[in-house]
Amino acid sequence: MKTWKLTLEYDGTRYSGWQEQKNARTVMGELRIAAEDFLRAEVELQGSGRTDAGVHAAAQVAHLRCDAKRPPTPDALARELNERLPADIVVLEAELVTNRFHARHNAVSRSYAYQIATRKMAFSKRYVWWVREPLNIAAMNEAAGKLPGRHDFVCFGATDPARPDESTVVVVEAASVEQEGDLVVFRIQASHFIWRMVRRLAGVLVKLGKGEISMADFDALLAARGRKELDVAAWTAPASGLFLDGVKYPD
Repeated sequence: MKTWKLTLEYDGTRYSGWQEQKNARTVMGELRIAAEDFLRAEVELQGSGRTDAGVHAAAQVAHLRCDAKRPPTPDALARELNERLPADIVVLEAELVTNRFHARHNAVSRSYAYQIATRKMAFSKRYVWWVREPLNIAAMNEAAGKLPGRHDFVCFGATDPARPDESTVVVVEAASVEQEGDLVVFRIQASHFIWRMVRRLAGVLVKLGKGEISMADFDALLAARGRKELDVAAWTAPASGLFLDGVKYPD
């Protein structure tokens, strides 16, 4: 039995997320088809975390475990998988690791980036959320600066049907909002993320940036005291602007 750590990038526009589903095209499903075609054997696949339909990845990590008769080198595995994968899924790197490695359980943190466009974009429409109104970037960054630490994000999450009893407490390591040319980028790194958390945080930060809610409203949501009139679910940012930016593991 051999285990490879795979680092992938993908455009999630055409897929129903990372996780395999019946009667739906997914990134993990395409990876399984490519791997089993090349290795001529059943494989075990597990990603560092699930991305929703339409969400992209710059550096998703997965493990591939297989009892192949002739295990390929990491370079050969990456090359052959890329030959078989659709053009919008790419294996950036393959690395042979111990069989104890688990892409999800061994991850210590994950990073996401959410891209907001300040103008209409002809070439990047699938990778941004175009917000037409002016945004107060300083206020958005100030609010993001309150996210690091241990908080209950119940006001920013949704119940995951696959994990209905999942805790809504998350330890955020870093968060910021910065202007980068025609983009406003919200970056966040945390131990893990609950379902819809990043997209709802992005949506609330945009509401704050447009002046439609106050900093006191944001503070109340972060303290898990959201008012009924603050309909965070309705403010969920589109999937198009969200990227899984990286996954960290112990050295």
